[in-house]
Amino acid sequence: MKEGRKLSIVVPVYNEEANIPLLVDELESELAPLDIPYEIVLVNDGSTDCTEKVIKTLSEGSSRVVPVSYYPNRGRGYAMRQGFSASTGDIIVTVDADLSYSPDQIGRLIQPLLERDDVDIVVGSPYMKGGGTENVPFFRLLVSRLGNMVLGLSFKGGIHTFTGIFRAYRKKVLDSLLLESEGKDIHLEILSKASACGYRIVEVPAVLRGRKRGRSKFRVGPTTRSHLIFSMMERPALIFGFAGLFILLLGIGIGIYLYVLFRQGTLNPERPLVNLTIILLLAGFQILSLGFLGVQMVILRKELFKVQWQNRLLEKRLEEHQNAKE
Repeated sequence: MKEGRKLSIVVPVYNEEANIPLLVDELESELAPLDIPYEIVLVNDGSTDCTEKVIKTLSEGSSRVVPVSYYPNRGRGYAMRQGFSASTGDIIVTVDADLSYSPDQIGRLIQPLLERDDVDIVVGSPYMKGGGTENVPFFRLLVSRLGNMVLGLSFKGGIHTFTGIFRAYRKKVLDSLLLESEGKDIHLEILSKASACGYRIVEVPAVLRGRKRGRSKFRVGPTTRSHLIFSMMERPALIFGFAGLFILLLGIGIGIYLYVLFRQGTLNPERPLVNLTIILLLAGFQILSLGFLGVQMVILRKELFKVQWQNRLLEKRLEEHQNAKE
């Protein structure tokens, strides 16, 4: 274990009064043998039950529990960003309050960051070889698997899990990224911006378990929407290219059929298929053009991420220089 290392566990919390005490107990039980200083940052994201009171009680009983609270509810992304700001560790682990990823997996999650200087982000993945799921509702698991498969087509790097919260980061990496998401799409935003800035992302196997207490926050609509938007933003050529090519080929196919009828002298120019062919060909070319423009926009977007990243690094250096002078 390298000296000077400290671990921050960031937990966004919304109406989890039944799970928080058990989570803290398990975290302290599993983190103690790791022989590394740690803190548990519990971010109360505008809960309407007794979550804030439970967190306050836990923080009064342990100096390792750091409470962060605000109102009203702002979403997971905002809660995580508040947790990142409040963290003092150089390695940050994010977990759910519902124990969907058990704390006994944290040791394996942070191992690449402790042992390798060339790794910046570690993703705990139930969908890679060696990972798995237990007692997860079928429909939720189906949506998650399909969504991550679609995202895998849009993201380079061989990642299998894009939407899970169970990850480990170097704090300096998170500090260098300008994060803006307020919802669960923050997981996608971090990977997208980190990848654009050249940070190294690796996966380790993890086991995702179904919730035992409390109500699930999973919603199909927002989850599906965020997956599609991310896919379109990352690889517009994939979506527009397939759609445009399909429509174009359909128009060409119908056009060939009409040409055969023309050669046979049986083509009626007023048939609706003639107009449909023209529409399909024009639409196909237009959608393919949108894909091409989308690729150019992605390139510009990635360059913007790099500029923001360089500015953040410069700001950090100036702050450090100013603090050293003081």
